[in-house]
Amino acid sequence: MNQETIQTATTRKKRVFSGIQPTGVFTLGNYVGAVRNWPRLQDEYDCIYSVVDQHAITVRQDPAALRRQTRETAALLLASGIDPKKSIVFVQSHVPAHAQLSWVLGCFCPFGDLTRMHQFKEKSAKHPEDINGGLLTYPILMAADILLYQTDLVPIGIDQKQHLELARNIAQRFNGVYSPTFTMPDGYIPQVGAKVMSLQEPEKKMSKSDSNENAVVRMLDTPDAILRKFKRAVTDSEGCVRAAQDKPGITNLMSIYGVMTGKSFADIEHEFDGRGYGEFKQAVAEAVIETLRPIQEEYARLLADKAYLDSVLTEGAVRADALARRTLSKVYKKVGFLQL
Repeated sequence: MNQETIQTATTRKKRVFSGIQPTGVFTLGNYVGAVRNWPRLQDEYDCIYSVVDQHAITVRQDPAALRRQTRETAALLLASGIDPKKSIVFVQSHVPAHAQLSWVLGCFCPFGDLTRMHQFKEKSAKHPEDINGGLLTYPILMAADILLYQTDLVPIGIDQKQHLELARNIAQRFNGVYSPTFTMPDGYIPQVGAKVMSLQEPEKKMSKSDSNENAVVRMLDTPDAILRKFKRAVTDSEGCVRAAQDKPGITNLMSIYGVMTGKSFADIEHEFDGRGYGEFKQAVAEAVIETLRPIQEEYARLLADKAYLDSVLTEGAVRADALARRTLSKVYKKVGFLQL
């Protein structure tokens, strides 16, 4: 091994992959738990970010809306600080290798593993009229997303650990049968603010699909809407700003405020000592509004420049495709597919 090869091996950045569905506007939970952290990884890691439109169709989508939301999602990622010069940003369906690898990996995943997935159980209960095959095999496509790029780290929420574990199990099984092929990915879970809860039911995670609009703060909500939602947030009758297990509403607001301002729970408790929930809710709303304001302005600018957005996604797809094909070619060779 020559000196140049040694240097390359020792200086190679770890690779990060993450994807987000283009269904609905990102919530504050999506921002705090995922999107906010992604730009911070760009200098330390080799980052690949995908708008995973193929995952979205496990639930029936309006085609025109899906196309529009795919572009809007890409714009929001860029507006949030992801730099296409530092990271690869692309749309999942633009790289055929995701679906191609998914089929192979499905042949290395026991049926029972899929039926145990929490998301399959939840979505089946929510959409009993459309329990389709894609809903069951969704985690295999997610495994393909990750394993295609020899991913080292996957930014995930606490509730997605099961999917990552399945990807690791599939990789381990394939590597054991055919010799090392896939990198074993690890999860990257933010230490603070990994989970933002509903403003109306603070025992539940904030969700894009919540039918109660007052429960969800979206990244593109107007300042007036954000203020109104926080003012209506569920708290308790104590009137004291402190974090506690029996105070889920206030603890959730403190977590959000802490992420927006960088303050600890102790700092927040000191700041609002002797002050009521009304003042605290106002402060949380204002902190969120000011954090989202520059993102919303940049989003509007990017969305107005369709040619630029499409050029970013085209270049991203070309770069992602080149990486994905290397892995797919190795997999096809190992399983015995004839390559011409």
